[in-house]
Amino acid sequence: MIKRPELRKDYIQDKYVIIAPQRNKRPHDVEVPVCTVPQKKNQSPFSADNLRKEKALLTIGPEKSWRVKVLLNKYPAISINNPKAYGQQEVVVETPDPRPETDDLPVSHIEDILRAYATRTKELAKNKKIEYILIFKNNGGSAGASLRHSHSQIFATNFIPPHIFDKSQKQQEYKIRTGHCVYCDVIKKESKSPRLVYKNKHIIAFTPYASMYNYEIWLMPLAHQDNITELTDQEMESLAKTLKHILKKIKQLGLPYNYYFHQVINDNDQHLYLKIVPRGSLWAGVEIGSGIIINPIDPDQAAAYYRQGL
Repeated sequence: MIKRPELRKDYIQDKYVIIAPQRNKRPHDVEVPVCTVPQKKNQSPFSADNLRKEKALLTIGPEKSWRVKVLLNKYPAISINNPKAYGQQEVVVETPDPRPETDDLPVSHIEDILRAYATRTKELAKNKKIEYILIFKNNGGSAGASLRHSHSQIFATNFIPPHIFDKSQKQQEYKIRTGHCVYCDVIKKESKSPRLVYKNKHIIAFTPYASMYNYEIWLMPLAHQDNITELTDQEMESLAKTLKHILKKIKQLGLPYNYYFHQVINDNDQHLYLKIVPRGSLWAGVEIGSGIIINPIDPDQAAAYYRQGL
């Protein structure tokens, strides 16, 4: 039986979603264009041969058989030489082989990628001008990817996005009012909800109550870890293993996706989470005009899908 639509609010911010499963039954006679990245015949710019002479910020593995490399982005939106858009943008080349996607890699290799994120976060945070570090991945043309070769990016700037600043303030207000971290309380609640996907001694994975995106899912350490540099080896391994499973399930849906970590440098009381957002629907008039998102995929349904095979 299809549930009736329900207006839901984000855990902490003034963001609203209408969960409307029956919207999947709407008639369609207009084709939705699919944005794909064409397969180029020439060799990937991130291949081992092409990166041989490039200066890397970080290399994981022996130089002749490296597994992960981090480079300065050659086409950055921000740079340390530009006071009007200050910061640093880096590319994390996840493998020298242009063929596999992240979910095809061994868990140990995905751990290497996460450790590259942590190492570069620690280094970038040494710059006193840097206030905010975003780690993100675009997979698929309609998710913003411009190259097929598996890679992600690090975006570090002296500007804190207003919605992130607002979230930090609301987290602090919640803690002053209740004495608790809002996301630690979210973990307790979602551990007992039908949105729980996976939980062990180190991490939890769940589809959020007010999911803005089809099949949106969050991965969080159970411990109150402020940023990715604080994750233990066990947390890294659990995160990598769960991330691999989730990305495989998204691939089975045939959806592009983004994932990202938010990190505010001078807020030492965040609760780190990895948000994964498959791009299964386009925002139209209601979303653009009102700011209220209509999501036709019930988070309970999404969680049941992700639990398959765990």
